[in-house]
Amino acid sequence: MVPKLWNETIEGHRRAVRDATLDTTAALVAARGVRSVTMSQIAEEIGIGRATLYKYFSDVEAILVAWHERQITGHLEYLAEVRDQASDAGERLEAVLEAYALIAHEHHGTELAALLHRGEHVARAQQQLSDFIRDLLTEGAETGDLRDDVAPDELASYCLHALTAANSLPSKAAVRRLVAVILAGLHPRA
Repeated sequence: MVPKLWNETIEGHRRAVRDATLDTTAALVAARGVRSVTMSQIAEEIGIGRATLYKYFSDVEAILVAWHERQITGHLEYLAEVRDQASDAGERLEAVLEAYALIAHEHHGTELAALLHRGEHVARAQQQLSDFIRDLLTEGAETGDLRDDVAPDELASYCLHALTAANSLPSKAAVRRLVAVILAGLHPRA
């Protein structure tokens, strides 16, 4: 019988190799471009054999998809933290929309984004984000802070589509103005 400590050590090692692979690949791609990075370069940079790397990932694209999934998970966790720090429904929605818009502003279109934003993991994340915003809109409508004359799913879709403009704006101040315009459209009609 293998002691539990051994299993934890092996799992820890696997996580460390995986994380190093993700981080190293992202750094190499940022420095050299998506098409210029090979599995051999990644293995050499990490200090493992190429055969070992292939036990974890089939190719560079698979590594980048795993890295992107980790990034998305981190963004969603961050948005939940931002939501939980605000006191009422309107403030929670504003904080989440601004945080998401700033994330979108920092991660504008690149060759890497075009490669990564076509996967199933992105569709799942977009649905999670839509549900997240819908729930905030529902809460705000129930408290009277936000409009209730448009279905929350529809409003969430409007918000997310409007927030895509953040990736082409010239500054964080412009991003904050975009969020203010979106929020103005969410307030109840007088």
